[in-house]
Amino acid sequence: MERAARILVVDDERAIADLVASLLGAEGMEVRACYGAAQALQLLERERYDLGIFDIMMPGMDGFELCTRVRAVSDIPIVFLSAKDEEADQVVGFTLGADDYVTKPFKPRELVARVKARLRRARAGAQATADVLRAGAVEVDLRAHKATLLGEPLQLTPKEFAILSILAKSAGSPVSTRDLFEGAWGERYDDAAANTVMVHIRHLRQKLAAIDSSTQFIETAWGVGYKLRDALGAGGHGA
Repeated sequence: MERAARILVVDDERAIADLVASLLGAEGMEVRACYGAAQALQLLERERYDLGIFDIMMPGMDGFELCTRVRAVSDIPIVFLSAKDEEADQVVGFTLGADDYVTKPFKPRELVARVKARLRRARAGAQATADVLRAGAVEVDLRAHKATLLGEPLQLTPKEFAILSILAKSAGSPVSTRDLFEGAWGERYDDAAANTVMVHIRHLRQKLAAIDSSTQFIETAWGVGYKLRDALGAGGHGA
C-alpha cells in the first residue's frame, strides 16, 4: 500500500492554514499546519515532507525567502498560496523554484487537484530516477535492463548486469564482496564466492575498458570489496 503523502502548510493566517490542512486531510494526506516560516524550517530539518504549501505575505521571513532556503536543501514540490495575484509576483515565485501558484481566495477543489497533480509528477519523476542509475559515465537502466558507458552499450551477462547495478546504487562507496554475491546470485556467501565475484568483476572491467581504457571505473576497496567511481577521471586499483 502506498503511504499517505505528507504535506507542510505554512500560513500566518491560522484559519487558512487549518482550512487547507482540513481539505487535504480529508483526501487521505498527512498534513502539518504551521503559522510561520521559522517554525516551518525547524519542521523540515526534523521531518520529511512530500510537498510544501507556502503563503507569501508572512511577517519576518516571507514565503519567497522560505522557498529559497528550502530549495537550497530540498527539491520537494512547492505551491505558493497568496492573495498577491500580480504576474510579477508569480514570476518571482517560479524563478525561486516554486512549482505552482494559487491565489486567494481559492476554490477548494482546485487547490486539492493541483496538489494531487504535483504529487503525481513528483512521484513519477522519482520513479524514473530510481529506474535509471547514473555514476559518472556509467548509466544503468534497471527497467530496460540495459547499461551504457559514455553512451555506448555494454554487452553484459545477467550476473554482470546485477553486479554493476548493485555498484551503481552505491556509487562512490564500497560494496562488500558478500553483498555483491548475495545480491547478484541470491545465495548464501561461502568460501568460493569471493573468487566468483572477482572473476565477474574482471570481466566487467574488460568490457568497460573496451570502451574507455583511460579510467578504472571499478576500483578495489582493499579488505572490503569494490566500488564504482561516481565521477570521471583516471586512477584506481586492479583486483
